[in-house]
Amino acid sequence: MTEADVQKFLAQAQSYQQQMQLMTGQKEALNMQILETNKALEELSKPDKEDVYKITGPILVKVSREDAKKDLKSKKEVAMLRLKTVEKSEAGIKQKLEELKQKLEKSGV
Repeated sequence: MTEADVQKFLAQAQSYQQQMQLMTGQKEALNMQILETNKALEELSKPDKEDVYKITGPILVKVSREDAKKDLKSKKEVAMLRLKTVEKSEAGIKQKLEELKQKLEKSGV
């Protein structure tokens, strides 16, 4: 393996590392969104809450409890699907990093 090949593999590894960092941030944001949605759904389940408001742009709009629950459940499903997608991408990048590591080890680097 030439020095140019080694440099190419190292550049790819660095690129994959950066992608992993971005995905970690995305996962954290999605997990936080799911947690917040769960807390909101929990609050909506309490019987002492009469009025429910939803933020729409810069204002609060009164909505029915059922509409609020449906909206939150939908947002949670979307966030969970996005999280699964990010996790699959992350697994693919981890595999590529492992393959690069093995190629570099075989070359004696």
